[in-house]
Formats: sequence, structure tokens, C-alpha cells
Amino acid sequence: MREPIAKKVSEMKPSGIRKFFDIVSEMKDAISLGVGEPDFDTPWHIRDEGIYSLEKGRTFYTSNSGLKELRHEICEYIRRHYNVNYTGEKDVLITVGGSEAIDIGLRAVLDPGDEVVIPQPSYVSYEPCTIMAGGVPVIVELKEENEFRLTADDLEKVITPRTKVLILPFPNNPTGAIMERSDLESIREVILKHDLLVMSDEIYSELSYKGDHVTIASLPDMQERTILINGFSKAFAMTGWRLGYALGPQRIIEQMTKIHQYCIMCAPTNSQYAALEALRHGDQDVAQMKEAYNERRRFLMHEFHRIGLKCFEPYGAFYVFPSIKEFGMTSDEFAVKLLEAKKVAVVPGTAFGSCGEGFLRISYAYSIENLKIALERIEEFIMELRGRA
Repeated sequence: MREPIAKKVSEMKPSGIRKFFDIVSEMKDAISLGVGEPDFDTPWHIRDEGIYSLEKGRTFYTSNSGLKELRHEICEYIRRHYNVNYTGEKDVLITVGGSEAIDIGLRAVLDPGDEVVIPQPSYVSYEPCTIMAGGVPVIVELKEENEFRLTADDLEKVITPRTKVLILPFPNNPTGAIMERSDLESIREVILKHDLLVMSDEIYSELSYKGDHVTIASLPDMQERTILINGFSKAFAMTGWRLGYALGPQRIIEQMTKIHQYCIMCAPTNSQYAALEALRHGDQDVAQMKEAYNERRRFLMHEFHRIGLKCFEPYGAFYVFPSIKEFGMTSDEFAVKLLEAKKVAVVPGTAFGSCGEGFLRISYAYSIENLKIALERIEEFIMELRGRA
């Protein structure tokens, strides 16, 4: 029989995140700090709206683009929080999570051989989605000494005549790094110079702990060349509802919608009604969850400092990215040994790109109680390693 599997798919590596999640799920008394999912339930008033939509029989398809009132509310939310004006009708597409928006956004704009600049360490989907869309991933390594921010110099070095898209993954998963206005203004000059399109993944935008998040779409001349990706999973604790969105120039959103209508049809209807409630009345919920995350962030940073584990201070998302280079192990070796010895699961930095070697991603989307137990075990493990050195 002829080989049935496409080469570009068979060569794709499985997610390094899920590997440890699957092991932990079968290990008794293990604590996982590996999955980037809020430990909060979706707030009740949002769940109620989803339930009510089912009770009212709202179980039919919406338009391919999504509920008109939801698209309008998204535009109001973005205007209110980030000072960017979108029309609502044709600038917005409701997707099945932010991941779908990334996938179809790249498929809509890439021709075979077009290059996509991907800062790493970063979310695991960017590179494979680029390849599946026929593009060529070009990796720019984010450096610890720059707090894992993208600099204009580093961006300039990787641009070629084939470069078409820059993915901007901030606040960042896995590092927790953010880009402040001055950082964005610096890379804006490079983007305009080389006429690049930007895909800005801002799924963690509400979880910024150093001033308000700034979207690159708010800078002069950038809205018309930015696909802004966001969703409801992280800020509103709605991971299982599978709802995201993309905003951008109408001609790009139209093409994304064309792909969406053939492969998806529309996002889940009851999730869209729940999202309406989240946008209209969920700001206080987000603020309360953000406060809890920030408390956990400060706790982890304090404990890392106390036990001498090097870690730059992250100001976004709900991850820390400590260095384990002192122990002379690969990130994967360290994570496996920690799991086997102390039943604590973390994710090797290499799951997010080869430049993540020497680091671990630790999620603090878990209760303080679980974090305290996990940190006690991690400290024991580290002290044992140092005792052998």
C-alpha cells in the first residue's frame, strides 16, 4: 500500500506538554504544574447564560462569522480595554478557540515558501500551523538577558525578502514575558520598514501584572496590518467552551471566514451566548482571578529566591520559567527525574522550542495550597541534587 500519511504531518512532533500530562494522570498523589488551564470554574453567571441558551432552544447554527451581537460586543470590549476601534460586522470572526484563529489566519495569508518569524520559546502551535499552511518557520531566539522580549535588533537579523508574517506571542507562554509600549514601538519600525503582517496572539492580555496590556494594533499604522487573536479560555476560565476570535483588516477576515465556513461552519452557539455575558458583566471576575494569579506569582518568585533557583520576574500570563542550568541536566532529564522522585510534573522548556533548553515551565494556574506542596517537593529535589554536586 502507498504511504497514506502526509510527510509534513508524520514529521510533526507531538506536543511536549501533553506527554507529562498523560503520565501524571495515571500517577497517584502526583501534583501537576504543567497544564496551562485556570483552576477556577467558569463564573456562575456565565454558565447560567450558557444553560439558559440551551433551555431556550438556541441550538442552531449561527452565521459563519458568529453572532452579530457577540461580534459587536467584542469590538466594544477591545475599544474599552485597549483603545482600538473595530467595526464589528466585518472586522471580527468568532472561532473555535484562539488556536483555530491562528491556524486559519496563517492559511489565509501564506503562499508556499512565505516565511513566518516565530519568537521562541513560545506556544507550541505556531510552528506546525505555519508548516501545514505551506509557510517556512524562521525562529528568532528570545534571550533571558532581555527578559525574553523581542528586540528590534533580533527581529531585523532574521528578516529576508521572503518574510511575510511576524507572530507576536505576548504576554508569553511559556515565559510569562510581556512587551511594553516602548518595546512595541521599537519593533514597529522594523515591521513597517519591511512591510510585514503581524499575527498578535493576545490570549493572556487580561493577565498582565505590570500596568495595562498594550496591543500593537493600537500603535500608528499597525491596525491595518495586524491580525489580533484573543479568546475566552484564559481570562474568563472558559477553556472547555472552546471560543476565540480574530480581529483584523476586512479583506483578511473575509478569507479566514471562507476557510472557517468549510472546515468548521460556526463556533458553538451556546458558548457564544455565554461569551456575551462574560464580556458584558465579567470584568470583576477577571479582576478577582488576576489578583489570585498575581498572589501565586509573587509566592513562587519569593520561594525561588529563597532556595536560590534563578528565575527572571515574569509579568504576564500564569507561568514562570526558572533556569535549571546549574544542575547539568537537560530540561527533559530534569523534568523526568523530578516527576519520578517527587511526583511533581513540570514542562521542559524545550517543549516550546530548542532555545528553551535549560529552563522549565511552571504554571501557577493552581491553588496556593498545591503550589506550597509542590514547592516543598521541588526544594527537596534541588537540595538533594546540590548535595551530590
